[in-house]
Amino acid sequence: MDRLQWSLRDARNKLSTVVDASRKGSPQIVTKRGKPTVVVLSVEEYARLCPKPPPKDRRAFVKHLLAYPRDDGPFKLGRGRRKLGKAR
Repeated sequence: MDRLQWSLRDARNKLSTVVDASRKGSPQIVTKRGKPTVVVLSVEEYARLCPKPPPKDRRAFVKHLLAYPRDDGPFKLGRGRRKLGKAR
């Protein structure tokens, strides 16, 4: 019979048993000071609960930035630097 709940000390001492039980499809709860703290799940169960995020597409981000309306306002944007020297 697989236990469902383990104290942290017992889980540490019987880690292979905890892992085997979770791999068989029975999530294992680990408690700390009597309070449930973590759950040990199989990788398959974790993947089912947390689907992969969509792939990052850098081109879509660049396209988003380029589509943003540009408003220079009263300022002129450019790459040149003002020469330092006498005040006008």
